[in-house]
Amino acid sequence: MASKIIHRVTMFKIPEPANIQPIMDQYTQLQQKATKGGKNYILRCVAGKTLDDPRTQGYSICAQTSFASLEDMKYYDEECQAHFALKEVVKGKAERPPLTMYFEAPAEA
Repeated sequence: MASKIIHRVTMFKIPEPANIQPIMDQYTQLQQKATKGGKNYILRCVAGKTLDDPRTQGYSICAQTSFASLEDMKYYDEECQAHFALKEVVKGKAERPPLTMYFEAPAEA
C-alpha cells in the first residue's frame, strides 16, 4: 500500500428528506461495486446523514472515500461505473453540485 492515502470528502444539500435514503443506499454499495481492472480499488467509503446543527450549513449528507492514489481518484471521477450510478441517483435531488475536497495524509501503520 502507498505511504500516503487520498481522502475525499463530498457534501450534498438534499432539500427533500425522502431523497436522502436512496443516495445513502448507493453509498452503502459503492465500495463493493466500484472496480478497476476487475478489483475493488476504493480503500474506504463511509457516508451519513448530517446531524441537526447550524454548522452543517444546509448540507444533509457527508461522504468520505479513500483511495491509494490520485490516479485511482481520477479513475473514480472519469471512468467508474459505480460512481456514475451514484451520480444518476443524486441527479435532480441535490440543491446544487456537491462540495468536494480531498487531501493527502499518511497511511496508518
